[in-house]
Amino acid sequence: MADLLFEVLSEEIPAGMQQRAAQGLHDLVVKALADQRIAPAASACDATPRRLLVTLSGLPGRQEDLEEERKGPRVGAPEKAVEGFARSAGIEPADLEQRDTDKGPCWFAVVRRPGRAMAELLAEVLPAAMTALPWPKSMRWGDHDVRWVRPIVSILALLDGAVVPFSFGPVVSGDSTLGHRFLAPARFSVTGLADYREKLAAAHVLVDSTERRSRIADGIAALARSQGLTDADTPGLLDEVAGLVEWPVPMIGGFDPAFMEVPHEVLVTEMTQHQRYFPLHDAQGALAPRFAFVANMTGGEGGAVIVAGNERVLAARLSDGRHFWDQDRKRTLESRVPDLDKVVFHAKLGTLGEKVARVERLAGHLAAAIPGCDADLARRAARLAKADLTSEMVGEFPELQGVMGGYYARADGEDPAVAAATGEHYAPQGPSDACPTAPVSVAVALADKIDTLTGFFAIDEKPTGSRDPYALRRAALGVIRLVLENGLRLHLRELFVRSAGDQVIHGGWNVIERADLDATVGPACDALLAFFADRLKVHLREQAVRHDLVDAVFALSDDDLVRLLARVEALQGFVVSEDGANLHAAYKRAANILRIEEKKDGARFGPDFDPALLAAPEEKAVAQALAAANAEAGPALDAELYQNAMTALAGMRQSVDAFFDGVTVNADDPALRTNRLRLLSAIRATLDRVADFSRIEG
Repeated sequence: MADLLFEVLSEEIPAGMQQRAAQGLHDLVVKALADQRIAPAASACDATPRRLLVTLSGLPGRQEDLEEERKGPRVGAPEKAVEGFARSAGIEPADLEQRDTDKGPCWFAVVRRPGRAMAELLAEVLPAAMTALPWPKSMRWGDHDVRWVRPIVSILALLDGAVVPFSFGPVVSGDSTLGHRFLAPARFSVTGLADYREKLAAAHVLVDSTERRSRIADGIAALARSQGLTDADTPGLLDEVAGLVEWPVPMIGGFDPAFMEVPHEVLVTEMTQHQRYFPLHDAQGALAPRFAFVANMTGGEGGAVIVAGNERVLAARLSDGRHFWDQDRKRTLESRVPDLDKVVFHAKLGTLGEKVARVERLAGHLAAAIPGCDADLARRAARLAKADLTSEMVGEFPELQGVMGGYYARADGEDPAVAAATGEHYAPQGPSDACPTAPVSVAVALADKIDTLTGFFAIDEKPTGSRDPYALRRAALGVIRLVLENGLRLHLRELFVRSAGDQVIHGGWNVIERADLDATVGPACDALLAFFADRLKVHLREQAVRHDLVDAVFALSDDDLVRLLARVEALQGFVVSEDGANLHAAYKRAANILRIEEKKDGARFGPDFDPALLAAPEEKAVAQALAAANAEAGPALDAELYQNAMTALAGMRQSVDAFFDGVTVNADDPALRTNRLRLLSAIRATLDRVADFSRIEG
């Protein structure tokens, strides 16, 4: 068995592309070999800033010989048909074999193809995989036709130490590679994977990305501990920096404590987003005027030269941030609000100023449904929430929108609740993001997201497949979390109609009578509510809640998410119980009978059965059980005691089972048959008061 070592060395590859490209190259090679009936015993891939690596082990020396049989036309078929069959099989007509089949004698072609040497196959597979590898962005270099993310320096391709010969553009495969660009620039040859890793390490290249990441994380943690500091948990930044260096050397530097008067979010953003530095914190968790970074070499004077250089770069960055901070505070947020009229939110949805006015009205309306929320403060916060978009700080650091608004509101002397809501109104922006809980913050965050959702659904800019340019899925999940985590009792569709209607009345659309709003925006709002049902399934999936139960409850047209979730939780426990499972089976049986008979009769049977026509003891028992269940479940449902309602339904189980065991629904007497079908309809209607059981799987 043979091993393959395949490395493509190029100029620096963007960190975010490396691992995906390495995996993509690996998958293309493995698939191409699989198409040739070859599967390696093991395979792996990795990347550094300058190289993609694919290794395969346990490859056969040769491809297995192929022998396959193909059945052709019957003996006696036209000569041209026989010749065509032979030609398609790649053999001469004289080489066809005649065999008896259950349909008479037929011609068979036996195709034998000898296997090819593995090196010969790889010489075709490897350059083909390189050509097929997709890059988000690629380039040509020189006057060559091939494309790669950056100019290729060399290709290393060894099969058990022997070069797999091929070319890709101007580059010919070989047995050599390069180490660190500055610390070990000389080219060297390798004989296999172990030799490759050993010599690269000696040449100051850690080819294992996991090892580079660990060295960075451990080194920064040790440096921070040595100065009584801690580093933040920044897995994304660690991954990115591991893709920027081949020989990571963690270092630590500092900056002027005077910069600490600038909001720490600005300092952290400048360090992490612009310089790829790691912020450090003191024992109390507060940001310290120190930072860690990762060099690609030790540098002169034990790294002191590199540290000083990075400190100068960061000082310049922080000076810019302090300048923006000082300049922005010369204007109040209120003075910036008119500037939003000059910024287009969306061509069909007006300016940011118009959006702010809508959010202001909706936040004031929502305040009544949020305990402890002051409507005036909610409207004030909504008015100021977007004003920081015109500030110099947010212009330089867009990721700080909202955050800076909160700081500027506090600097302007706004109510603390207004300042907090201004800073939090974009939250939550992801599953790990904290959800606002302060009443005013909740009102503004909800209003902003609902306005965005209703607007884009009204102009038919819905997410499709993986395409969601306006982040509407994230906005919907944000609304769901805000409602559920704060226990808000809201009717979503009513809010959607109000929000979409506000855009109709105050926006650039044709003005219509308020009474006609639902007819105008209703379809879009219904589509948005269905969209929320899908997002709710995604949200509840992590809690192991079945999607069909969400469907079953949503089918009741209940858009109060808190009540809906309570129903789902009660239903989830009920359907897995013995009584629940049996009642579900009985429901399906009743529904199937009704569907068949209603189709046969061309009529629908309602639940209004006649007690006087109940003949059999079993159907009388069902009627009594239904009356008891409805008498108990009705008040329980009204009081939102869904577990009690489920318990009441469970009391029907024995009588319903006995009914199906002992009663013939399709009786000869037409009146009796109709009444029994109506009794089945009553069973269905009673269970459907809790959820649409027809949507429950199993």
